[in-house]
Amino acid sequence: MSSGYHTRWVVPSEHRETEEYRAAGRRMAPAEAVYVRRSALGRSSAELAERAGLSEETVESIEESGVDPTLPMIEMLAAAFDSTVRIAP
Repeated sequence: MSSGYHTRWVVPSEHRETEEYRAAGRRMAPAEAVYVRRSALGRSSAELAERAGLSEETVESIEESGVDPTLPMIEMLAAAFDSTVRIAP
């Protein structure tokens, strides 16, 4: 019988080597950054979508790590936040 919620996720090492796992990791940092910035500015996903020229569904998918970030998309979001993009290797 289960008691409580998961407090720790364990990912088997063989899963960490898959392209799907690495791709998910590439989506997570931008997803969190977009959500945190949008929330800090007090904007809804619909407001951000309008400012960025994206659909609300796309913004929601970005925040849920469901979209691979592209440079043009990142630039559109940065402009919507009145910000700039700096990419460091």
